[in-house]
Amino acid sequence: MPEPLPVPVVDAHTHLDACGAKEPGDVSTMVDRAAAAGVTRVITVADDLAAARWAARASTWDDRVFAAVAIHPTRTSDFGAADRAEIERLAAGPRVVAIGETGLDYYWDYAPPDAQQAAFRWHIDLARRVGKPLMIHCRDAYEDVLRILDEEGAPEPVVFHCFSGDAAIARRCVAAGYVLSFAGSVTFRNAAALRAAAELVPDGQLLVETDAPFLTPHPYRGRPNEPYCAAYTIRDLADLRGVSVAELAAAVTATAERVFRLPA
Repeated sequence: MPEPLPVPVVDAHTHLDACGAKEPGDVSTMVDRAAAAGVTRVITVADDLAAARWAARASTWDDRVFAAVAIHPTRTSDFGAADRAEIERLAAGPRVVAIGETGLDYYWDYAPPDAQQAAFRWHIDLARRVGKPLMIHCRDAYEDVLRILDEEGAPEPVVFHCFSGDAAIARRCVAAGYVLSFAGSVTFRNAAALRAAAELVPDGQLLVETDAPFLTPHPYRGRPNEPYCAAYTIRDLADLRGVSVAELAAAVTATAERVFRLPA
């Protein structure tokens, strides 16, 4: 376990179910582990309809857990009216704090681009209608994601989860007012372009996440990831940005509270 952070932080994007949590006790045990490291609140995120139902339920089991619901772009081949109605119903829940993760993924060939783009546009509209942040998954698709946000009119705010672009893309996102969330991949020593992007994002547009169980931070890359590991990423980013751990932790906590409307 990492040394506890001097200021508590929020894991802005995790998948507690994929980490192995099933029941209320599992969730509380996992969040207890995170809290011991200074990661005192988490947002558990859905990627399909079953996960969306589970995330919405799990957010009611522990006051430290919040949820985001959407259909992942790779699962949009048959995104029909019944799916949209259920996501919209879940999105209205008081502990559902974002619409996500949605967006575009051109790396995997699981859903055609036209289906992904249609679903993305629908989720943008949903975020606007329910007044909640849009949480974006983007892989090999930044040009189309940014174009569609412009065409549809981006809701406020927009969060790029697990940001993976370079400094040029980061500057465009920052200029548009978007929030960039960095996962354990930013700590990888072969991620020079991503680390350069993380250096330039203003405090008020920076979040930290685990995307657990994926992308465990250095030096534990390849091992199972959990929300407590956000503490490693915070420490690495603080060193990269030349600030104290307490200063960065306070900044990302304030941003998470503002973006997701979490109680202070």
